[in-house]
Amino acid sequence: MKSKFRQIALIGKYAKEVKEVKTAKNSDSVNPSKVGQPASTSQILQSLTHFLHLQGADVIIEQETATSCDLHSHQVQTIGQIGKSCDLAIVVGGDGTMLGFGRQLAPYGVPLIGINQGRLGFITDIALDQIETTLEPMLRGNYTEDFRSLFVSEVIRDDARVFSTLAMNDVVVNRGATSGMVELRVEVDGHFLSNQRADGLIIATPTGSTAYALSSGGPIIHPALAGWVLVPIAPHTLSNRPIVLGDHAQITIELVSGKDASANFDMQSLASLIKGDRITVSKSEHRVRFLHPVGWSYYDTLRKKLHWNEGVA
Repeated sequence: MKSKFRQIALIGKYAKEVKEVKTAKNSDSVNPSKVGQPASTSQILQSLTHFLHLQGADVIIEQETATSCDLHSHQVQTIGQIGKSCDLAIVVGGDGTMLGFGRQLAPYGVPLIGINQGRLGFITDIALDQIETTLEPMLRGNYTEDFRSLFVSEVIRDDARVFSTLAMNDVVVNRGATSGMVELRVEVDGHFLSNQRADGLIIATPTGSTAYALSSGGPIIHPALAGWVLVPIAPHTLSNRPIVLGDHAQITIELVSGKDASANFDMQSLASLIKGDRITVSKSEHRVRFLHPVGWSYYDTLRKKLHWNEGVA
């Protein structure tokens, strides 16, 4: 039985691996143990292309990936073209790679499968040594769907929008590297919530609740829940605690004081802030669509990645 997905995009951006491409030209297996350890992104993508062709699928290489990994002998498209023409994207890399391309493909509704080449792998859950055995049934339609919410965030200065982007993990307002604390005025749906003096403030989605928010003392939120979490970073007043809000809320953060402050969006884009700037955060109309193997469990992911119950018989 052939793949139910006819046009499959392959994505994986690691420029440092271009020199390793020649070792993978004749490799037919996706299993990195058969092409040497560790396998480069180029090797994996070459092997995946061969494997997907055997499943009856047409393979498209994302443009920047093709440049980075010297894969221009294959059909190449931009992200916009992939969004319009492909019915599946397979991302090879870490969670950061998946975050970036998840945001870009969300408006098109293209589902994503993640192959973990990073360290944690909260949202890239297929191990390198299990690619073929895991992908084959998924390509036939045996998978679990998982939808993740997105923020749309803007920076408003003097009533004009100076920056706008999507975020899948979090929006983080940070103090400057050499300055003291920032003071932030926080409103929810136009209602004043608090003035916070802290090193910063994190607004995280359920997906982002296991990232910076977790390390700052925030709760883990199951991705099926419709909520955001606000987590202060090293607050001056210890009574400023994390709070969970409904995902319908519009959050506004005003920079009252603080030098060289900035707003980070998934730690992949940055906006410098000045006094009086307002950062607005609300729910995007788009969602990221992940596909997982049958039997995938969020609780299994937490237990494995956070090393819960280690040493328990």
